Amino acid sequence: MEREERQHLRGVVEQVSGWRKLAAGIAAERDTVDAAAEGAARQLLGRVASPGTGATTPWRALQVSPSDVGLVTSLACRQALPALTTNARQGIHQLTNDAGRALTAVRALFGARRIWSSKSRKDEAGQAATYLISLHERATSTRLVTELEGLAAWDRKAVPPTGISAILDDTVGFAQLLGGRAELVERHELDVTRTAISAIDQALQREDEFRTAVNTAADAVRQAETRKLVTEMPVERLKDATSGQLRITALLDAGIRNVQQVLDQKSRIRSFPGVGETTGNRMVGAARTIWQTTLDEMPVRIDIKNRSRDTTKLLKAMRAWAAARSIHSATADLAAADAVRPLLQSLDSKTSHVVLVPQARTVAELRTALVAVQRRGAMLNDGDDAAGGDPWEDFIARPADYYAMLAELGFLADDAEKSHGDLPTEIVDAVRELKLDTSRLKASLRGYQSFGARFAIVQRKVIIGDEMGLGKTVESLAVLTHLRAKGSSHFLVVCPAAVVTNWVREVRAKSDLRAYRLHGPGRDDALKSWIRNGGVAITTYDILGWLEGRIPEGVELACLVFDEAHYIKNPDAQRTRRSTALIKSAERAILLTGTPLENRIEEFRNLVGYLRPDLSVSASEIAPRQFRKQVAPAYLRRNQEDVLTELPERFEVDEWMPMSSADEQHYRAAVIEGNFMAMRQAALRAGAKSEKMRRLIDIVQEAEDNERKVLVFSYFRDVLDEVASVLPGKVFGPLTGSVPAARRQSMVDEFSQAHHGAVLVAQIVAGGVGLNIQSASVVVICEPQLKPTTEWQAIGRSHRMGQLESVQVHRLLSEEGVDQRIIEILARKNQLFAEFARVSETADSAPEAFDITDAELAREIVAAERERLLSGG
Repeated sequence: MEREERQHLRGVVEQVSGWRKLAAGIAAERDTVDAAAEGAARQLLGRVASPGTGATTPWRALQVSPSDVGLVTSLACRQALPALTTNARQGIHQLTNDAGRALTAVRALFGARRIWSSKSRKDEAGQAATYLISLHERATSTRLVTELEGLAAWDRKAVPPTGISAILDDTVGFAQLLGGRAELVERHELDVTRTAISAIDQALQREDEFRTAVNTAADAVRQAETRKLVTEMPVERLKDATSGQLRITALLDAGIRNVQQVLDQKSRIRSFPGVGETTGNRMVGAARTIWQTTLDEMPVRIDIKNRSRDTTKLLKAMRAWAAARSIHSATADLAAADAVRPLLQSLDSKTSHVVLVPQARTVAELRTALVAVQRRGAMLNDGDDAAGGDPWEDFIARPADYYAMLAELGFLADDAEKSHGDLPTEIVDAVRELKLDTSRLKASLRGYQSFGARFAIVQRKVIIGDEMGLGKTVESLAVLTHLRAKGSSHFLVVCPAAVVTNWVREVRAKSDLRAYRLHGPGRDDALKSWIRNGGVAITTYDILGWLEGRIPEGVELACLVFDEAHYIKNPDAQRTRRSTALIKSAERAILLTGTPLENRIEEFRNLVGYLRPDLSVSASEIAPRQFRKQVAPAYLRRNQEDVLTELPERFEVDEWMPMSSADEQHYRAAVIEGNFMAMRQAALRAGAKSEKMRRLIDIVQEAEDNERKVLVFSYFRDVLDEVASVLPGKVFGPLTGSVPAARRQSMVDEFSQAHHGAVLVAQIVAGGVGLNIQSASVVVICEPQLKPTTEWQAIGRSHRMGQLESVQVHRLLSEEGVDQRIIEILARKNQLFAEFARVSETADSAPEAFDITDAELAREIVAAERERLLSGG
């Protein structure tokens, strides 16, 4: 090798040697970082554990704290290492391995070794030189040197400490070691849940305490009411209580005027002139007897206009008890609490975050469970006195729930016998034996409601004919939730379109069943979800044709509910045929209607026949009492006065008034034309010149002055338009049959939220069915209806469970003309209903004697009015 060649080789050797040191430093640094990361990963993975001792745990967990920052940073350092290109990886490998051997061998070509080395060594050195020159050329012809210098410049100390909250970030790389499905939960989320679970556990333990507090508070309210009543009771009642044996002259002479004063001054009475020990004891004893009898018969009244301290305390106690007792029926929330409880119990005090790895359940399900438990805990805390808030607002929002609790504790004077309707003893006994499972029901049941639900379960196919406002919907939900708790899954509700929204709301608010709206544009998807998941499908009578053939054979309808079941009273109607086909195919069915009989007994008998053809009910040759006995196995009815002792009074006023001259002109024209419907509306078609309209304006003004809202019903759309244009103030509507069902409900919601004096005008056949309008306490019916049940339904929209104000019903009636004649017909129809359907037994005479159809009625009245007006009579 020539001198110049050796000199060039020396330069190559020197450069390659420097590059080798650079590569060795890079490799050593990367090995150190990787080893630290591997150690950190082993430590963290070794701490991933399953909370609890169950064979299958929902999630595995890694608890981490600020002391783990070093481990997380080590992992982050590995992730932060500059990536190696193929060129750099090969270059580092060659420089730290092959180049080292070549640099050692090439020494034989330099210095004294060049002279003394053996031939084989020189040959080996020559090969090494060739390799080094080739390596040098590759390194200088590529970016290897630049890449090595860049890699050597990286310093792990430049990587900042990585916080625990970033442990699952891509910059750390730990999530990939867990399979990429893990999630991080912060400690404060778990602490909130632990507090909620503590509240749940405490409430479960304290329910008896809360119940006792309600009893004590309710008794205090009764005591105050009793004292008030006895204070107003004249002292002469002592004579009545002792059959005239007591003389009370001495008490009157002493200035004692009422029974309460006798009790207040009992220590002085014996010293009154002419009284003495024996007579004094008898006086006080009689007063105590009157007091105790009054107390025993005194229901708890909650007067929203007199918010006493005792009643406020009662409402607070009831709110706390309601929250506590609701846990027993909140099975899903209790299951969620049990699922997260082992994790919470395993938490170390130093833990700041928990890494959750899904096992039997996803982390999303854990978060759902956390939210459910936290929500339930918040409800319990809201129920506590310490949580503050006005308990009166909660009472006004759901008065029926509060009264159900009072009834359960015996503070409302429900008549148990009347809650049974007039059922045979053997059915009553069977119903009493059934234990109703309310674990999936979120509403409190009154005693009569529980009985109604159990009746439907025991008898399988029934008509619940409870009067308007008694809670037929919640009775049905009690049946469905009981069946769901026993393993059934699919239920179907059929109702008028106007109440689909209300049913969806009720199912969701008062049960843990899923509600599916099989009505409107989304019904196809809703049907698929219902079939797949189960729950309550809600559809309309008009959609039953669409539903035919769409329910797979494998889906068993556990129970059908037909709301406003008088819609299917005509057996020849298409909706009836479709409904009865469903009823025949199902094991259970409930027909809900407060008006099973509107015109003819035959219609009532049809409804019974759909459910129980085996009863062979007859209607033409028997008395009502026998009819009621025949339908009793399938028919249960309770009336408001029987079971709702707390319902405010209803005052009905028939407002008879003369026709104005403008009214008479409209009426005479309608009679000449022979137009019965025009005759019925004539007295309200003259606008402000109409006597009825003037009275209506007065009623609305008086309602506003008394801080009330008004419902105005008419059969006729033209009348409603006239009313809406004439009435002052905020008027909602008209709510008519042409208004879409969803809009009807939102219209009612807007009216409910409006200020006093607001008016909702509604067509009686649309607004009088299905909607709950307790915010109104003044009802005006513009003209008498041809069916008494139509009026009852309309009034029942307001005068129902949950109404807190007395209800005023005003019927606007003209002294002359068609109104008087319709009232006469209504009296006969009222009698028919009372005898055959008002109680759950039957009647007096053949129904056909009262069969007056609307067309016959119209012909009869038009003929009579023509004769009266046109003959000059």
